[in-house]
Amino acid sequence: MKWLRKKKNNDQAVLSLEQQRSEKLAEMGAQLWASRQEQGLSLEEVVILTKIPRRLLQAIEEGNLNDLPEPVYIQGFIRQFADALGFNGTEFASTFPISSQPVNSQPIGKTSPLAQLRPIHLYFLYIFLILCTVNGLSQLLNNAALQANNSQNEPDSEKQYVVKPELTQPKQSVEAQPVSDTLSSIQQVQPVQIGVTLKASSWIRVVADGKTEFEGTLPEGTRRTWKAREQLTVKTDNAGGVLMSVNQQKAKEMGEPGKVEEVKIAAKPRP
Repeated sequence: MKWLRKKKNNDQAVLSLEQQRSEKLAEMGAQLWASRQEQGLSLEEVVILTKIPRRLLQAIEEGNLNDLPEPVYIQGFIRQFADALGFNGTEFASTFPISSQPVNSQPIGKTSPLAQLRPIHLYFLYIFLILCTVNGLSQLLNNAALQANNSQNEPDSEKQYVVKPELTQPKQSVEAQPVSDTLSSIQQVQPVQIGVTLKASSWIRVVADGKTEFEGTLPEGTRRTWKAREQLTVKTDNAGGVLMSVNQQKAKEMGEPGKVEEVKIAAKPRP
């Protein structure tokens, strides 16, 4: 009879503790819900702030103890929830009962220390996994932003050397001419050739026989050569920074530094 009476008292203690937790959770959940409504926050926004799943936050607000894990986890979730809403989370969550576990009939010497420490270990493991996940996502986003900035900050000197390919013009039909006439026309004109050496970074446009061969900014020390059958036109915005030679003659400055200059060179008849 004494054993039955002791078991009955333990059942009543367990039932009373569960009732305390349920009533306290309902009270605290109502306070958190009211505070969230006053601040105009949605559950999704609180999820972002606390990293707690939405279903657990909703269960706390509704006081639904059956949808929540062990009491030690519930107290941790309540603390994070309260911190996100501006409360003192530690003080607020301390009123939720998690102790006074039912007395174990086994001797104290046979109680497993691992079983007693398991909830604390799991709680810290949960926090550790959350921190690792946040740090990993942050590093991934930072790397993506750095790559995007590097692609946008590509040096202009690399971009300026890109020359768009010209569309291939359809070849026009040419009437057959005697070989002697063709050779005579070739020998009458000597193609013109210019070479430029950049003393300073300058913008240059080169037009050969009416076709733009290059347009862009060349850095200091660049050397380039162009040829044309009839005429070459060279224009720059820094005449003093460009040395130009015609048909491999001695190079000369195109003009005064910082001034725009345009030079047209026509092919000369052969002697």
